Amino acid sequence: MKAALIEKNGGPEVLIYGDLPDPVAGPGQVVVDIHAASVNAADWKVRADEYGSSLEFPYVLGRDFSGIVSALGEGVDDFAIGDEVFGVCDVGQEGAYAEKIAMKAAIIARKPDGLSHMEAAALALTGLTATVSIEDTLKLQSGETILIQGGAGGVAGFAIELAKHIGAHVITTASAANHDYLRGLGADEIIDYNTQDFRQVVSNCDAVFDTVGDDVAMQSFAVLKPGGRAAFIASGFTAPESPRDDVQSLRPAVGRDREHLERIAELVSIGAVGIPPITEYPLSEAAAAHQVSEARHLRGKLVFRIR
Repeated sequence: MKAALIEKNGGPEVLIYGDLPDPVAGPGQVVVDIHAASVNAADWKVRADEYGSSLEFPYVLGRDFSGIVSALGEGVDDFAIGDEVFGVCDVGQEGAYAEKIAMKAAIIARKPDGLSHMEAAALALTGLTATVSIEDTLKLQSGETILIQGGAGGVAGFAIELAKHIGAHVITTASAANHDYLRGLGADEIIDYNTQDFRQVVSNCDAVFDTVGDDVAMQSFAVLKPGGRAAFIASGFTAPESPRDDVQSLRPAVGRDREHLERIAELVSIGAVGIPPITEYPLSEAAAAHQVSEARHLRGKLVFRIR
């Protein structure tokens, strides 16, 4: 099979388009012929060794995908060859930048009929992260106010729509070029981070969802009301230590299961969330896609069209 792989850590240039052996389905697994795979910030961070991971080279990046089941492992009876599915790789597993992947059947779901493979791939890890963060971790309620940092990104965009569906008042940050887009997602207030310090215009929030990290993460504690809570997905594997003892600092535990994928499908089917803008690349141009992802200014999602 063809794959975009790395043989060492480094910049985007270390991504190689080459050949690897086809995977084989083990017990409880299926092989999926991948039609589309999305690019996530975690991908280039692994490539650049920002996590300090010990990788076995050659290594294939990629955490979410959509495709068609092409082989069944022993004991798999809830899928058939030819089923259209989407999913997110298990914790500790990657490999979606490829034409095929072997995957636990229990953690993937049937692709909604109304979505293309490109759309399903764009929503998989994005939707999983947003639903776990907003519903399970922050437990956002109707009538509450939430600040979502970095609103134009894929996860944050999904989170804005989900928060509005719940009934929250949504404030977000973005450059001026993205304000109309975010109003279309339902954001009630939008702060231009290039011209405004959000701490000067926002206060008394029930919750913060930070997708930016670095200084923005620590500054976000200032806008919370006493008893508020903040969730962080761009500050490493643990939540940053809060400078306040009257608020909660939380790191969403983004596990892998079919239930959350089916929740994403449900939210799309009822119109609560839409498809993010998709920027398409062929898998052979993975290095170029990583350059765009690493710049952190993309609206929506980068997705590889593989078949």
